[in-house]
Amino acid sequence: MNRLKTISQKSIYGLKAIFELAYRNTPEPVKIQDIASSQGIPPRFLEIILAELKHAGLVDSRRGNDGGYILTRLPDKITVGEVIAALQGFASTTVENHSPNETYRGDASFAKMWNAVNIVIASIYNNTTFSDLIAQEMASAQGYTLNYAI
Repeated sequence: MNRLKTISQKSIYGLKAIFELAYRNTPEPVKIQDIASSQGIPPRFLEIILAELKHAGLVDSRRGNDGGYILTRLPDKITVGEVIAALQGFASTTVENHSPNETYRGDASFAKMWNAVNIVIASIYNNTTFSDLIAQEMASAQGYTLNYAI
């Protein structure tokens, strides 16, 4: 039986951390505690996530009393797919086959369908920037909804 992998909690927290940095839109570093409290992320877990995002080149850190984290690129140059790929190794949904030595009627059809789903999901992840998300957030705050129909 095939099933789709889901986005991990670590990736969700990483997306929220990048969103917070992009939303604040400041050249000053943001402290882990501020990101954690604004987004409801456990600070110790956030430290690990930010270290991985730094290794991936998405954030940079500054030490000291005025230290914290900043984005390495503008929000319109960072995609959701990049963050997911940095934290869980894939930027789209993948299909796991639990019994690779057995095949059943419909397996080929389902595989084709899962592949089509995967292409659409990957396209959304890889074409959605943090500027897009911030624009959606601002529109929601004003009572409007942007339509990004594909």
